[in-house]
Amino acid sequence: MSTILATAGEWLSYNTWLKPGDNAWQLTAATFVGLMSLPGLAVLYGGVMQKRWSVNSMMLTFAAFSVTLIVWVLFAFEMGFGHSIAHGGGGLFGAHAFLGSALGSPGSVLDHLGEQMQAVIPSITTGPPFHFPLSTLVYFQFVFAAITPILALGSVLGRVSFKAWIPYVALWIPLVYSVNAFLIWGGGYWAAHGALDFSGGYVIHLAAGVSGFVFAAVIGPRLQRDREVDAPNNLLMVATGAGILWLGWNGFNGGDPYYANQDAASAVLNTNLATAVAMMGWIMWDYIFRDKPSLIGTVNGMITGLVAITPSAGFVNGYGAIAVGFIGTTLVWFSIRFLSRVRPFRDVDDTLGVIYTHGIAGLVGGLLVGFLADPSIIEYIGVGGAESLPGFKSVFYGGSFTLLRWQVETAAWVIAYTGVMTFVILKVLGIFVPLRVSDEELEIGDHAIHGHEVYPADVPTLGGPHQPGWIPVPAGAQTMAATAPQALPGTSGSAPAGAT
Repeated sequence: MSTILATAGEWLSYNTWLKPGDNAWQLTAATFVGLMSLPGLAVLYGGVMQKRWSVNSMMLTFAAFSVTLIVWVLFAFEMGFGHSIAHGGGGLFGAHAFLGSALGSPGSVLDHLGEQMQAVIPSITTGPPFHFPLSTLVYFQFVFAAITPILALGSVLGRVSFKAWIPYVALWIPLVYSVNAFLIWGGGYWAAHGALDFSGGYVIHLAAGVSGFVFAAVIGPRLQRDREVDAPNNLLMVATGAGILWLGWNGFNGGDPYYANQDAASAVLNTNLATAVAMMGWIMWDYIFRDKPSLIGTVNGMITGLVAITPSAGFVNGYGAIAVGFIGTTLVWFSIRFLSRVRPFRDVDDTLGVIYTHGIAGLVGGLLVGFLADPSIIEYIGVGGAESLPGFKSVFYGGSFTLLRWQVETAAWVIAYTGVMTFVILKVLGIFVPLRVSDEELEIGDHAIHGHEVYPADVPTLGGPHQPGWIPVPAGAQTMAATAPQALPGTSGSAPAGAT
């Protein structure tokens, strides 16, 4: 075996700007968030839906994750976190105008610079430099982008077309998600005016709730029997998926300072504290109204707490986290019980109630930032005369209503823009492909759409052109079947090898 000897020079394993701890934590946090979608939400959806929709629910989740990654690296990441489309200071599309600061220029991040250069968000001018490569930032932000339509998917499970879902996600990510991300996280208009969304209460959850609700309104309700008998097929899958969501949220909120620092630690603690309070608060309201505390209801309380704390996890102290958890779960619990009875909520079949557990919870959490943000909670430490960040005063910590004003205006934008653009995308897409599965597929479910079921039976699903060409023969009838194999009525050919 030959040996190559180094005669001069040396090699470095990474650039001087890269800090292994920050890079490792960011990739780990991103993986936690990715696990929330796959397998977290895939398993939860597969268990909470009726048996005949289990495979379809999981397939839609996997498809959205894949489509988002492709679109993200080709052009959507730069639209959300790249250079602004504005090329000057004046005019309607100037750097200081709303439209000029609403979107980044689309572009790929797949060349050698996009993969290995130091990460940067060009329009963000405050805070320390990133200590990891751009590919780490791209992947971290991708898993946030991917989970947003997957959350919205919960509103339309049980009737959305698989063929329409794929192009819908490909259009929704750049046209809706990237716009909101740039405006709030990428240094755009709302970010420049001081709006705060620590980890996606507005960009992700409010947008998911609104878009899912609009989608459900456009494609219409599930079958009447599916709405009347809305029984999960596997509660163990639901509990497993919910547990992955809860612990995965440590990466969701713990990764958003972009550093393995003190704010990441406080965000993780606040996230778990608010979630525990919200879940127990949900159980409390169940008992007060003489309801039995169900697993499905408890999971709703858990999710509500996770969502409500997301906009403020790194901005509030522990007492604020307790307040966010309890206020959030209380408002969502009463919304599901009472608001669902009035229009337009009662007229829209939101399969899993995403408008409540994500839309309303994200809205409440975002508004509570304006009341509870503690300027003494430091994300980035200022040195050499620079002020520590974020440093914004709130109503209860500093007596200022300025932050609350921007939280309200930003929420109004996300609701209006997301709702309108989702509607436009669906109406245009519906010209080319049906948004809803056929009546026959509604009756059959997974076997009609994907060709198999989550729990294969001894006798495969029958019905329509999707029926199998043979029936498994009972053990006692094997001799007779071997001598005279029979095809089903309306089919041709004999039974396949091994069927007798």
